[in-house]
Amino acid sequence: MAAPESLDPSTYEHIELDVDDGIATIWLNRPEKMNAFTERMRYEILDALDRTDADDAVRAVIFSGRGRAYCAGADLSSGEGTFSRGGSDIMGANGVPRDGGGTVSLRIFQSLKPVIGAINGAAVGVGVTMTLPMDIRLASTASKFGFVFSRRGIVPEAASSWFLPRLVGISRAMEWVSCGEVFSADEALDGGLVRAVYDPDELMPAARALAKRMTENSSAVSIAVARKMMWRMLGADHPMEAHKVDSRGILERGRSNDVKEGINSFFEKRAPQFPDRVSDGLGTIFSDWTDPTYD
Repeated sequence: MAAPESLDPSTYEHIELDVDDGIATIWLNRPEKMNAFTERMRYEILDALDRTDADDAVRAVIFSGRGRAYCAGADLSSGEGTFSRGGSDIMGANGVPRDGGGTVSLRIFQSLKPVIGAINGAAVGVGVTMTLPMDIRLASTASKFGFVFSRRGIVPEAASSWFLPRLVGISRAMEWVSCGEVFSADEALDGGLVRAVYDPDELMPAARALAKRMTENSSAVSIAVARKMMWRMLGADHPMEAHKVDSRGILERGRSNDVKEGINSFFEKRAPQFPDRVSDGLGTIFSDWTDPTYD
């Protein structure tokens, strides 16, 4: 489908965006289809993340699914032609259509707010690969996971060949991708794919509590910069690269109003009230870290 002419939360059809008490929740919302991934869903997720980045009242983002599934993978209603046209209507410079799931993964990767996955049910195909750039994944005991691409005759997508081995190691990644089996939340926990497993009714409260712990006494700008630093440094070839980035970050943030507040609140034994905003403060650090051209 072509990009919708205009999107706002009131026009979303395949997701919902809720913002409450500083936490945005993006709900995949096709419960009758087990939240199967569509082009419409892709556009709406990208739009929602643009909104959460721009909203200084949003401190963290949680992804979850309505109904009994998180996301059962790509909508296969097109049958054999589901993947034959490529992943999206976005054309790379080399004439190859860009993988639709990858545009979502890369947008989550670029988020200025921490992202938590509250995986409430089946997460298969793009339903699991889209969660890999999330900072933390929590699972329900009802969750199941599957990198099923080899069983559909395709290959892993959504930049998962970069993310998955970094999260769980090459051996576990190749086992899951080669077998293409659906596995339990306990196996996902054992393999390091998820941080913890909860009873279904405890999952969202746990995700919200974690989001609060990560943000309520922390500088929003410092978190945004630290998130960028850590993800980007996964690809560095020497710790000196991290040392260079750390040095620039300490210099720039060390001059900020947030640092003054952080130190004063420490001595005054009170909760900090950081004044700097992500919407107008982040670009002063690492502004030369331009995103690559996707071709």
